[in-house]
Amino acid sequence: MSTAAAPTIPQTSVTDRLPALDALRAIGAVAVVGHHIGFQTAATMNTPWGGWLARLDVGVAIFFVLSGFLLFRPWALNAATGQARPRAGRYLWRRALRILPAYWLAVLVCLIVLPQNRPASAGDWIRHLTFTQIYETGQLRSGLSQTWSLATEVAFYLILPLIAVLAVGRSWRPVRTVVIVCGGLLVTAGWLALLGVGWLSNGLHTMWLPSYAAWFGAGMALAAAHVALRTGTAPAAFRVLDDLASAPIACWAAAVALMAIATTPIAGPRDLTGPTAAEFAVKLALYLAIATLILIPVAFGGRTRAKEIFAAESARWLGTVSYGLFLWHPLVIELIYLIDDRPLFTGGLFNTFALTMLFGLIYATVSYYGVERPLQVLGSQRRKRPASRGQASGTPAVDVAAPAVAASTVTPAPTVGT
Repeated sequence: MSTAAAPTIPQTSVTDRLPALDALRAIGAVAVVGHHIGFQTAATMNTPWGGWLARLDVGVAIFFVLSGFLLFRPWALNAATGQARPRAGRYLWRRALRILPAYWLAVLVCLIVLPQNRPASAGDWIRHLTFTQIYETGQLRSGLSQTWSLATEVAFYLILPLIAVLAVGRSWRPVRTVVIVCGGLLVTAGWLALLGVGWLSNGLHTMWLPSYAAWFGAGMALAAAHVALRTGTAPAAFRVLDDLASAPIACWAAAVALMAIATTPIAGPRDLTGPTAAEFAVKLALYLAIATLILIPVAFGGRTRAKEIFAAESARWLGTVSYGLFLWHPLVIELIYLIDDRPLFTGGLFNTFALTMLFGLIYATVSYYGVERPLQVLGSQRRKRPASRGQASGTPAVDVAAPAVAASTVTPAPTVGT
């Protein structure tokens, strides 16, 4: 990989969209479905390839790194191009429109429909509706256990504007910004140390944001580097990312190799037994490297055949509805086992996976086109209406948060998780 070959590949401009990133959400969602099906059918524990199924929760790392990249990029981009900072209120409003309606609907359905959740207590409703179900032990209910990662990501959403302001500062200095957001590594390292000495619980505190600050921070660092490269403000060292992106097969082969290492006991047990602090640290590090190696060829470099495949309409559509797949597939699994009267840890891996994907995508499609998209459009129109009335002077309103759309063809979806 040499910089000499770079000019032969047209580079994307700083304002170009990155539609290929939508497909990463689809990959993460399908991986998490496979992870859950492997556990539900006991294939994770009873088959030679069970280690691979157990580590498909790497989809969480993909989504956390991707969220850091997509959501921090507007702050970096506006600073690098001399625009005003994105408005925190508008950013939070868009996040709420994106995640709350469909999530609240899923909570409503799961707590009412699934017999193992009845009768749901007032505490169950309050915790799940407010994303606080991860702050006490044993509060995740059937069909909603995957929402721990969404609760963690919501915590990241809330503090991102403050982190972004501190990281970007008053002037654009990309190296400083990268160093500051990489402080997430120190946060996670300190959290792991507290786990190691027994001050924190391996069963509870491994779901909290500090455990994954390194993943979000890595995504933010990649976003700052991406903006610096596209605006011509990057130091020479940052060009290695474009060089790596020119060899996607090598990056993804390295990710697979790291995944193979993660399937061994070094990254912790396959079942629900809590990992030791050391095992959890190894898993976090391996997953971070895997997610980064998957992301770089899709986000950096010039136009490649790999990016064209990732940007295909079908792949982007799967990314668009991936949030619904994340929300609804555990309910689908529960319903399959209830209707078929299957005991836990039974059933065929492949047919259960196929049924879950089929009905999960049906639920996800209905969720997106019936709930998510209409409410996003309605909410955006209502928020823009007062601004339109304020333009009596004839000066057009400037949407300083617009670069967020440039990061992807759709509003970034929440993560998926296990």
